[in-house]
Formats: sequence, C-alpha cells, structure tokens
Amino acid sequence: MEQQTSFGISRACRTIGISRSCVRYQSKKDDQVLIDKLKEMVEKRPKEGFRKTFDRLRNNGMTDNKKRVHRVYKLMGLSLRRKMKKRLPARVKKPIVIPTQPNHTWSIDFMSDSLESGRKFRSFNVIDDFNREVLFIENDFSIKSSRVIWVLNHLVHKHGIPSRIRMDNGPELIAKTMALWSEYYQIEFQYIQPGKPTQNALIERFNRTYRESVLDSYLFKNIDQVREQTEIFIEDYNYFRPHDALSGKPPVVWKCGQLGKRTSLPKPDHITTTTNNNKKIILKKSLI
Repeated sequence: MEQQTSFGISRACRTIGISRSCVRYQSKKDDQVLIDKLKEMVEKRPKEGFRKTFDRLRNNGMTDNKKRVHRVYKLMGLSLRRKMKKRLPARVKKPIVIPTQPNHTWSIDFMSDSLESGRKFRSFNVIDDFNREVLFIENDFSIKSSRVIWVLNHLVHKHGIPSRIRMDNGPELIAKTMALWSEYYQIEFQYIQPGKPTQNALIERFNRTYRESVLDSYLFKNIDQVREQTEIFIEDYNYFRPHDALSGKPPVVWKCGQLGKRTSLPKPDHITTTTNNNKKIILKKSLI
C-alpha cells in the first residue's frame, strides 16, 4: 500500500511539474513568540488595524519584517473588516413642483431624538405636497424598511396610490423591499442628491415645525408619551394651525376649499402604535 501511494504521489508530481520535496515539506518556522505578541497587542487595542499594530511592535523593539508579521496576522484571523460605502446610482436634481391635486406627490423623511433617559428614538414623517397635510408620523426606537412599507400601505389604502414619493438616500429607503414595493404599485421614487436636503425642502420645513412644537418642547419618559403628543400635534397642525403658504388656513381646511367641499371636514384618522394608556406627566423643556 505504501509503494502504491508513493507511486501515485510521484506520478502526480511529474504531471503537474513540481518536486516531491515540495509536497512533503514541513515548515520549520516558529512564530509562537510573534503570535503571543500579536495576541497581547490585539487584546489591549482590538479596534486598531495591522498598520498601527505593526508600528507599535516596531516601537517596542521587534525586529521581524513587515511581510512576516502580516502573514502571521492574517493566519490568526485578526484582519478588521473594512466598511465600504454603498455606491448609489446617479441622482438627478429635480425641481420641487407643487402638484395641482392631492395625493399626487408625497414627501417622506426620518428624524431622531432621545428620551429623558438618553435612549434614542426615531420619527418617520409623511406629508402631502399639495397642501402640506401630515399624513402620518410613526415613532419608535427602530424603524426598518418593513415598517416603512407598513405605513405606506396603510396610507395607500386610505388615500389611494400616489404618483410620486420624494425622499433622501437613507438605508431604509434604498432597500430592495422598497424598490419591489414601488414597482408593484407603479410609484415613482424621486431620490434627492446625497447631501442636498434642500431638494426635499417641503418635508424639511415641516420637520422644523415638528421639532420645535414637540421634540424640543417636552421631556419624554417613554415612547408612548411621544406618540400621544404627536397625535395632538397632528390634529392641531392639519385642522387648526394656520399655514403661511395656504393663505393662513390649515391644510385640511384649505384642501376642502380648493376641492369645493366647504360643508364638513374629514375626521382625523391616525393609527397609533401606543400599547398602553400611560398618562405620566410630560414636562416642558422651557420650564426647566
């Protein structure tokens, strides 16, 4: 059996053109000292990459060359994963055109703030460009693309399918599920150019009002208080707060006048995600 195995290895080596000594060769390098040094260095500073680690070892008196250290460094699996920015397709600047009918163009955007405890939460805002009406504000600690689609589906079933939605290039908004959703409903996603928030000026202007009226005006102890105060703000903003761009009328009142419906106003319909009726006191920041 040994002769057959030896004959097979010799024949294979002749076929591929290498020496038998290459197959049987065992390295005599002893990298244990270097391995111990690298382990000690990485345990102290796990976020530093190879270059910093090598320079530290050299400054401490190590004489091994860079190629050897890099070989051992990679064999130990110490290489840090490099974060690469996701390449976006070319975004074309498009002027903001106010639609002539409701439910034609929506603008969406995210905001962030923190509770009294310091825990961060996010807000997902949707408005109608026709009359700047607030269609929905979703508040939660994490809002993924699936949650965004849930909100948009609710608005589609309530108001109908819009022709266009304007947004930035956030990771939740450029996800594949969002692209599939827009393709299913035949909705045009109008992405602004990166770093150009003024191309989504309508929702950015609304974000300022929402932040000044709610997020910067109160100290919230939990997410339920944020949702409750947001509902109060939405009703006041849509039905009672005068809007300068709408001849001093609230968005819903102005829309009803434009459409010739002056007799009655639609009732507010905002689905809340509040899980309980926590009525703890909300302190105004201006009073502290």
